[in-house]
Amino acid sequence: MAWIRLVRPKQWSKNVLVFAAPGAAGVLGEGDALLKTCIAFVCFCLAASGTYCWNDALDAVEDRLHPKKQHRPIAAGAITPASAMVVGTVLLTLAVTLSFAAHWHLAMVIGGYVGLTLAYSSALKHEPVIDLAAVAAGFLLRAIAGGVAVDVEISPYFLIVAGAGSLFMVTGKRHAERVELGDGAAAHRRSLAHYSITYLAYVRGVATSIAIFGYVLWAFEVSARTGNEVLFQLSIVPFVLGLLRYALLLEQGAGGAPEEIVLSDRVLQLIGLTWIALFAFGVHGG
Repeated sequence: MAWIRLVRPKQWSKNVLVFAAPGAAGVLGEGDALLKTCIAFVCFCLAASGTYCWNDALDAVEDRLHPKKQHRPIAAGAITPASAMVVGTVLLTLAVTLSFAAHWHLAMVIGGYVGLTLAYSSALKHEPVIDLAAVAAGFLLRAIAGGVAVDVEISPYFLIVAGAGSLFMVTGKRHAERVELGDGAAAHRRSLAHYSITYLAYVRGVATSIAIFGYVLWAFEVSARTGNEVLFQLSIVPFVLGLLRYALLLEQGAGGAPEEIVLSDRVLQLIGLTWIALFAFGVHGG
């Protein structure tokens, strides 16, 4: 049970981002493309779990100061840091090796993700602003991975939306940590000492604006290419409402973990399903 909690299978839900680019390109109905996208998903699950092992091993001391993270297996003493690092290395190696089954470009993305997350765990997480960019880049690499796995062209607007949306979610998580830990935030994460609630709200506002603007451009680009204007342009509405609902939940004190917010709010789920339906029908009906 301790090992299962360490590799955090619940967090694998973040890796569905690998389906975004192939889904937008309308190729998930093709057997080969679906298989390669699933390989990318599995690779990111392995890579993410591997980096969690390393991250928790390096963060054990700080985690013991956190009201929730102190119960993580390594911080609680159920698993030794050395054994976690060994398992983490095995998982990371498997992730990179398996990625070659889809495309060598995917192996490069997975390798980049591994390097980024290890750099984050060891140093970047302590640098304000850089830590936000590093975590957001991890989400962006997930979105890119799906496209390179099936070798489809990725729109620059798609990258803008994915990047800004990732920054929005990461900043929301930092906001939740800052509120929950209060004056003791810096003891758990040094970069939090530099973030005020006002500043984090400002960054979320900037990220939201860029994400919405990028999505509008992307929706019009795709609608012009497919000729299915109505559905893609209508999808702008639930996209904007989804961001606003997510921001409201953060302000009301919801946890900072994206998967917890999405899985706990029925309204946000309904908005998300509406957006998926409009976009999917637009892709396949155009």
